[in-house]
Amino acid sequence: MKGLNWIRLFQAMRTRDKVLVAFFSGLGVVALLFWLSALYLVSTKTVPKAGGEYIEGIAAQPRYINPVLSQTSEADADLTQLIYSGLFGYDASGNLVKRMAADWSVSGDGKLYTVTLRPGIKWHDGEEVTADDVLYTTQVILDPSYKSPLRAIWQTVEVMTVDRYTVTFALKKPYFGFLENLVLGILPKHIWENIAPENFLLADYNLAPIGSGPYSFFDSEKDSSGNMLSYELRAWNDYFDGAPYISKIIFHFYPDEATLIDAYNRKEVLGINSVTPENLSRLEEHKSTRVYDINVPRIFAVFFNTTKNVALAHDEVRQALSYATDRSAIIEEVLSGKGQSAYSAFLPFMTGYAADLEKPTFDIGKANALLEDNGWKRGEDGVRSKNGDSLSIELTVPDWPELTRTADLLKTQWGEAGARISVNVLGAADLQQNAIRPREYEALLFGEAAMIDSDPYSFWHSSNKHDPGLNLALFDNKDADDILATLREELDPEKLREKYRAFQEILFAENPAVFLYSPTYLYVVNSTVKGIDVQSVDAAPFRLSNVKDWYISTQRVRK
Repeated sequence: MKGLNWIRLFQAMRTRDKVLVAFFSGLGVVALLFWLSALYLVSTKTVPKAGGEYIEGIAAQPRYINPVLSQTSEADADLTQLIYSGLFGYDASGNLVKRMAADWSVSGDGKLYTVTLRPGIKWHDGEEVTADDVLYTTQVILDPSYKSPLRAIWQTVEVMTVDRYTVTFALKKPYFGFLENLVLGILPKHIWENIAPENFLLADYNLAPIGSGPYSFFDSEKDSSGNMLSYELRAWNDYFDGAPYISKIIFHFYPDEATLIDAYNRKEVLGINSVTPENLSRLEEHKSTRVYDINVPRIFAVFFNTTKNVALAHDEVRQALSYATDRSAIIEEVLSGKGQSAYSAFLPFMTGYAADLEKPTFDIGKANALLEDNGWKRGEDGVRSKNGDSLSIELTVPDWPELTRTADLLKTQWGEAGARISVNVLGAADLQQNAIRPREYEALLFGEAAMIDSDPYSFWHSSNKHDPGLNLALFDNKDADDILATLREELDPEKLREKYRAFQEILFAENPAVFLYSPTYLYVVNSTVKGIDVQSVDAAPFRLSNVKDWYISTQRVRK
C-alpha cells in the first residue's frame, strides 16, 4: 500500500514538482553509482591477466633460431631469446640472475663452477631438461664441424655432469665474467643428438625449434621465394618461471627499416625491434607509440694508429684532439640527441665506471693552447706543424651514414684546432680486408661492443694488437696489460673496481683513442603493451629477457 500511495502522490503533483523530484532522484542515483565506483576503485587494483596478441616487426630474415648459431643475426637472436632458456639470464637493469639454475657455487681458486638445475623444467615437447642437455650443448659448440661462432670462448672450459641436475665447469684460469657465458640457451639433446654435424645447419629444427623458454614455436609463413613473412609463437604455460601473460607473439619480417616503419604506420605491427634516430619523427604522429630508450654498451671512438702517423705519436696531439671534440654537438646532429657522451672504454651504466675522474670535455681553447705550447704552429693555411711534420690525419670510416656524418663533423671540429683531416670512406668488405685486418689506417672511426660487466682485455691488451685481435689502437702499455690480465682473474668486487679505475686512469693519460658516444637503443612498442621495464642490456636481444612479465589484458582484483 505504501508504494501505491507514493505513486498517487507523485501523480497528484504539479508538472514542475514532478520534474524536480525526478531530477533529484536521478541525481541521487548518479551520486550512489559514483560512490560505489569510487569504493570499487579504492578497494581493488589493476593486475595483468593472460591474453592478448603482440606483433613485432624486424628488418631481417631468420635462418638459425638456434642458440649456438644465432649470434650473427638480429632476427635469429631475438627469436632464440624467446624460445630457449639459459642457466642464467638478465633482469631489467642488465644484472645477471638465475634462470634454469636453482643454485651455483665457485671453488676458492675460482676455477670450478658448479651449477644445479631446477628439477622438473620441461622442453616444449614435454621431456625434462637435465644436465645432459647442458653438456650436449657445450659439446656441439666445441666441435668445429658444427661451426658455432661461440667455440673460441668455450675452448678453455671442461664441462662434466655430476648427476641428473648438476653440471660442473672447470676453467684453466679463473675468469670473473664466466657466468655471463651461461646465459646461453640450452639445446635439447634428445632432439639434436641424432642429427649429424654435416646436417646441423640444414635441420628443420633451426626454423621450427623445441626449446624450454617462455614461448614455443607454433607456425610460420613464407612467400614463394622462401622468404619468411611471419613467425608465430604461443605462450608456454608450463614455463618453469611462470606462464607468460601475452598469449601470442607474432613476428613479421621486412626488407629494410623504411618498409618496416610504413608497416607500423599502417598498424600491421605493434612494435619495431629497433629504429634509428633519424626515423623517429616518422612515428611521432602516433599518440599510442612508446619509445623505450635502452642503454647498450656500444662505444664509438676514433682509434689512433701511431705507427702510421708521426703527429699522432705525440701525446699532446692526441690529448688536444680529445679536447677539440664537441661530443654533445655530434650526438645532437647525428643521433638527434639519442645517445650519451663517451670519454673512455666505460660508460656510466657499466660496472667499474669511475665517475670522479676528470674527463676531457670540449674546450677548443685548451686544445689550441696545448698544441701551441708544445710547438705546433699554424701555417698560412691554418694547419699546424712541428719540426716539418704536419698535423694532417687520414680518418678511415665505414660507409655507414651515422659514421660518415660523424667523420664530417670531426673534420670541422678538429680543423678548429689546426688539424687537416681527410676522410676515407670504405665499404664493409674493403674496410675489413684492406684496413682493419692489416691495420692500414692512421685513424679509424669504429665501434666496440662491450658488456655491462666489462672485460676490456680483448680491446686493449697488447696481445690483441694484430688481426684477429680487437685492439684497434694497437695500444701497448705494460701497466695496462698487467691490470687487464689480473682483472680477468679477480673475483673480489672491490679489488675489481680498483683495477677498473686504474685502467681508466691510464686511458685518460695516454689517449689511445678519442671516445665519442654510445647510441641509445630505441625500441618502439605500442602503449597497449605494458610491463616493459628494460633499462640496460648487453645486447639488443636481451630486451626480451623478461617478456613473460609483459601484458596487454588486465583485470581488477581486491587489494
